[in-house]
Amino acid sequence: MSDDPTIRVTTFENAGNASRNLVIPLAGNESFARLLADAEDWELGAVETRSFPDGETYLRILSDVEDRSVIFVCTLARPDAGFLRLVFAADGARSLGARSITLIAPYLAYMRQDRRFQTGEAVTSLSFARLLSSSFDRLVTVDPHLHRYLALTDLYSMPAIALHAAPLLADWIATNVDNPLLIGPDTESEQWVAAIAAQVGAPYAVARKIRHGDRNVDIELPDLSRWRDRQPVLVDDIASSGRTLIEAARQLALRGLTLPIVVIVHAIFAGDAFEQLSPLCRRIVSTDSVSHASNAIALAPMIGRALAGPEAVGGGNVRHRCPPEPMDEVDRAGVDSFPASDPPSWMGGVERHGD
Repeated sequence: MSDDPTIRVTTFENAGNASRNLVIPLAGNESFARLLADAEDWELGAVETRSFPDGETYLRILSDVEDRSVIFVCTLARPDAGFLRLVFAADGARSLGARSITLIAPYLAYMRQDRRFQTGEAVTSLSFARLLSSSFDRLVTVDPHLHRYLALTDLYSMPAIALHAAPLLADWIATNVDNPLLIGPDTESEQWVAAIAAQVGAPYAVARKIRHGDRNVDIELPDLSRWRDRQPVLVDDIASSGRTLIEAARQLALRGLTLPIVVIVHAIFAGDAFEQLSPLCRRIVSTDSVSHASNAIALAPMIGRALAGPEAVGGGNVRHRCPPEPMDEVDRAGVDSFPASDPPSWMGGVERHGD
């Protein structure tokens, strides 16, 4: 192995069994990939990446992918820096004869910009979906940020499976929290929080949120006096700026309730959000969709079951931020005209296999 610090090698034993799925992690996803392979007795693969002096990427797949079903594991939190490596890996596997190529992205990026709010804006959710769909045969993710889309298939042209972590959150709360009171961050979360509370067998309440900007929110809690003896549990699907959870925790303290436990799906925690939230809570718990110190809930077994048996993938508890809004003529024209051209030549042709 090279001593060059710009080289990143992920190596695992190659069992050489073409009948087993081959799981290949991109850098930073090794632990998740190992859990997934162990859960389903799949083979772990290997990829080497390094940077040339001019900053361009060298990538080599060290496993034999010919006639194999290849599964790349790459969470897409903060995707810009590593996205080309992911595309290069998929294109490389296809050119080396992979039978099919699946992307497991426990966190799926570029779901927020789902319409053009100001003239000239790129609708990046559609752009990103097009790029991924041209490189992979199937996508598996967990609790994507669905807002104005009813389903991932509204923007992805490949088969896309959205799994839901709510039952796993409920199991963790039921096992680890005595006498809980679940609290959702806003009215849009009520159905989602109610389903988790029902599984736990606990009461729930929902806050009212007024967002003034990315990092400026007001939270108004309902009357919680009858549950003063319970342990508050703030549940949310994503913590990005963390402002919603920070303000909710502060409001609970002002009401004289005990420090809350925070349970979330995606631990993005941009900037110092985690450091600001931590003193306001007893504990912060997340799934491992994004590698973070708060990770305590493993997604790999659920994802493995879904891939091993598609019939096991059901509707589940889906959090929709708000009902899909009707499009005006400008929005409709933008969607109808997308994509406006064939994939660029550098992407190469994509052949679909037995979806």
